[in-house]
Amino acid sequence: MAKRNKERKAEAITDPNDERFDTLSEQEQLELLQKYDPESNTRNLRGLLGKIVFFGLLAFSIFQLYTSIGTPFTAYIQRSIHLGFALSLIFLLFPARRKAGVRRDKVPFYDVILSLLSIGVGLYWPLNMDELILRVGRVSDLDLIVGVLAVLLTMEAARRAVGLPITIISAVFLVYAFFGPYFPGFLAHRGQDVDNLVQLMFFTTDGILGTPISVSATFIFVFLLFGAFLVKTGVGNYFNDLAVVLAGRLTGGPAKVAIFSSALQGTISGSSVANVVGSGSYTIPMMKKLGYRKEFAGGVEAAASTGGQIMPPIMGAAAFLMVEFIGGVTYWEIAKAAAIPALLYFTGIWIMTHFEAKRVGLQGMRPEEIPNRKETLKKIYLLLPIVGIIVFLLLGIPTMKAALLGIVLTLIVSSFNKETRLNFKDIIQALVDGARTALAVAAATACAGIIVGVVVKTGLGLSLANGLVSAAGGNILLTLIFTMFAAIVLGMGSPTTANYVITSTIAAPAIITLLMLDTPNAPVPVVVAISAHLFVFYFGIIADITPPVALAAFAASGISGGDPIKTGVTSAKLAIAAFIIPYMFVFNPAMLMIDSSTWQIIWVTATAIIGMIAIGAGLIGFWYRKLNWIERIITAATGLMLIYPETKTDFIGLGLFAILFAIQLMSKDKNKDKKETATA
Repeated sequence: MAKRNKERKAEAITDPNDERFDTLSEQEQLELLQKYDPESNTRNLRGLLGKIVFFGLLAFSIFQLYTSIGTPFTAYIQRSIHLGFALSLIFLLFPARRKAGVRRDKVPFYDVILSLLSIGVGLYWPLNMDELILRVGRVSDLDLIVGVLAVLLTMEAARRAVGLPITIISAVFLVYAFFGPYFPGFLAHRGQDVDNLVQLMFFTTDGILGTPISVSATFIFVFLLFGAFLVKTGVGNYFNDLAVVLAGRLTGGPAKVAIFSSALQGTISGSSVANVVGSGSYTIPMMKKLGYRKEFAGGVEAAASTGGQIMPPIMGAAAFLMVEFIGGVTYWEIAKAAAIPALLYFTGIWIMTHFEAKRVGLQGMRPEEIPNRKETLKKIYLLLPIVGIIVFLLLGIPTMKAALLGIVLTLIVSSFNKETRLNFKDIIQALVDGARTALAVAAATACAGIIVGVVVKTGLGLSLANGLVSAAGGNILLTLIFTMFAAIVLGMGSPTTANYVITSTIAAPAIITLLMLDTPNAPVPVVVAISAHLFVFYFGIIADITPPVALAAFAASGISGGDPIKTGVTSAKLAIAAFIIPYMFVFNPAMLMIDSSTWQIIWVTATAIIGMIAIGAGLIGFWYRKLNWIERIITAATGLMLIYPETKTDFIGLGLFAILFAIQLMSKDKNKDKKETATA
């Protein structure tokens, strides 16, 4: 093993100018995104159609800013116009097929027709508002046609912009709604005819125009604009430079740079894959150059980038959906509850990369590879808008207004330096880029509305919850395990927003039902609701690095040149914290900082961090020296005791940890003495 590590290290540093370690060009990044991220699989239009799309995106942003400043439209009108903008632009920008060779500079006639039909669907409510309200509960022939079109266009747009999984799931739910009486056991229901389904899907706020797209049309869009303005200031590249300055010289520096950079990128990014390509094209070559294995380098970036989706304050836009779905909670409560779990997640990856670097014998980056510290820290002001958002929310400013103030603050902060200053053209481009990013989110939330509508109408959520609880025999741990697998499967191949909508609608009720067995008719406490929703959200996100459908890991392997499945397995191993932490905060909500004392929060966090050190050492097989298999098992078990939220196991774990730590230090000193004697 030692010989293989030396050979690997020697190979890595033989030729520091090797092209394998160059960062990816913009074109290569785009090709990688188009391969693994449906949201980036767009046409490159020029000429008249290019201008139509450009001004369409600009108009979309202006409309959203106008409605966010006040509330000039009713819910039906705002949401349907939002839907119309998104669908019509998606059919112009996203090709029907993703295969290589498909022309990306032209729009076929059928997509133009679909785009025009989408405009008609989006304008149907604004043009017929009074009539639709007067005949509420009844569907005319024209309503039926428009409603069917709305459903079909939404599903096709989601397939193109988001991916096939969510389209298949929504189609299955429609079939379930229609053929309800023919399903066995607890899944059976009376069924819905076409008229009722169409009415539910497009003429109520329980379907396509329901809560998910409402959040897309309000909070999410404005925060995506905020992210687009930040990117225009160059903050994305600054994240990389800052990460190198702060972590580059540490043991295994590039891996820690990847973790730090991805955590920062996660504050503005809404996609694990985009995060991988954005920061990974820079960090993965550095890790390989230092001597990390291809699969390990890709795994670090994939795990860290996926963690960006659970990173407050934005959490891949799912935080805003969570506020609406749970009800009775503020955005700040959700962000605060997710803070410690996110800290533990990244701490776990940091620890494991550190032990891997120690095991292989890797050092930090050379001084000449690190940007000027003074010059880099001079630009720390670029992070002020992100800090500002947090301060605004702490002051109790409404979420949407906080995002708008964040955009204003970004414009002010960018003017401090000529390099970052945004001119009129930059502002227009930021508005266009923000709207382009929002298209996939709008399609995902609209399609997710189909799922939510069916669940609400048929009572499927409660039926599945009772079924899971019954299958687990009322055992909370077994129910959580079943729910975990359900969330991972449901989350495979879905972007963050759609991922959360699906998992929270189908899987979260099982946890809530079990935790409320003793008081089934009582209101659901906030702590129960948040822990259940965060539980399924975490495992839905982890699907991005869980084989066989691990899109973030596959994208990372495309940069590293490693095996995709091995990269996925490595990233899942590095993200072991994400498989443990959700169980912790369900059993001990102190980690969510809800209804807990400061002492409880400190104790739970401290023991969890110490536990992660032990688990990391056990999984990597190295602490201060190499661990044999028995030591690895004992060390990992000690970590689990510390992480398990119970005082007795905490004290036993602390005792064992102290003993193991002492043994490691003594054996380290003995090895050092032996080496010195041999040298002498």
